[in-house]
Amino acid sequence: MELWSELFSDSVGILSAAVIAFILAMAVYFTWFFISHMMRESERKAKQQDK
Repeated sequence: MELWSELFSDSVGILSAAVIAFILAMAVYFTWFFISHMMRESERKAKQQDK
């Protein structure tokens, strides 16, 4: 627990934690974004082949 208290004890630690949280959130968003667009594109191509 000493590590957590040291991390949040000054502004540099808080900014580091904020950057890490932002990067993780961005990774989740991009994963969702790319997967959803790939699924949409594959559905669109499947509909075109059915015609």
